[in-house]
Amino acid sequence: MKKTILALATALTLASPAAQAMDRVSIGTGGTGGVFYTVGAGLADLLTAKGNEISANAEVTGASIENVRRVSMGQMTVGFSSASTLYAGFVAEDPFEEKQKVMAIAALYPAVLQVAATAASGAKTIADLKDLRVSVGPPGSNSSVLAERMLTAHDAFNINNVQFLSYGEATNAIKNGNLDASIILAGVPASAFIELTTTTDAKLIPVETANATSLISEYPFYALGQVKGGIYNGNDEPVASMVDPVILFTSADADEELVYNITKTMFDNLSTLGEVHPAAALITRENAPNTPIPLHPGAKRYFDE
Repeated sequence: MKKTILALATALTLASPAAQAMDRVSIGTGGTGGVFYTVGAGLADLLTAKGNEISANAEVTGASIENVRRVSMGQMTVGFSSASTLYAGFVAEDPFEEKQKVMAIAALYPAVLQVAATAASGAKTIADLKDLRVSVGPPGSNSSVLAERMLTAHDAFNINNVQFLSYGEATNAIKNGNLDASIILAGVPASAFIELTTTTDAKLIPVETANATSLISEYPFYALGQVKGGIYNGNDEPVASMVDPVILFTSADADEELVYNITKTMFDNLSTLGEVHPAAALITRENAPNTPIPLHPGAKRYFDE
């Protein structure tokens, strides 16, 4: 009898939903000082708490370019990317040598190019950065790509002075006197710049509108934007900048039902996700389908519903 009861209990356990295998979802984000990571970690917590048999975790990465490559290869389930980098991967434009197997899940929030330099550097314009020690973001990140394009448009790109640091590393380097300026591409406010402007005298530097407009004509995914005054300590006036929308994406080979569940869980709980960061609060269901590459069938099914 004991053997019979044990066998029955085992069978029931194996048949129960709780015993079914969890879908493990890895989310490619960026450096810990950027908004990709903050929102990605919040999304991972949300999917784990409210998803349909989903266990998710956020991975620290080099951001957009690395995320596109690793998701395409199946090393991560979903990733965060700028619109421009995701499109470049989809059509095999620089820096990608071949088409990446990626499809969009949703447009999220605008990533804003933000430039800050110390008072001691004397920098007031982007052109002033040419002879200074400047971090443009992690190697392989969209921040480094857009920063190089932006500096070049202002005749200020000097490879001998450029460093490829994470946002947090760049902030620490400035605090330690080893760096003059930092360029990041992130939602506003970015934790790295909150720390930078509260612990140093760093000031935001505006992008020249004429140069930015010229850059946008060549790369139409970019747009003019600004960092509002009062967002960062000691920076009370609005500062002109550039914007590159953030896209959540997955592999073209990803399971349709899993992508549907990820999309549904995320957008059915937007108010919860919006609490993790002001940028996440800008995500809307109405804007989400406006992506630079086709939606994955699982995401499209959700939005069609």
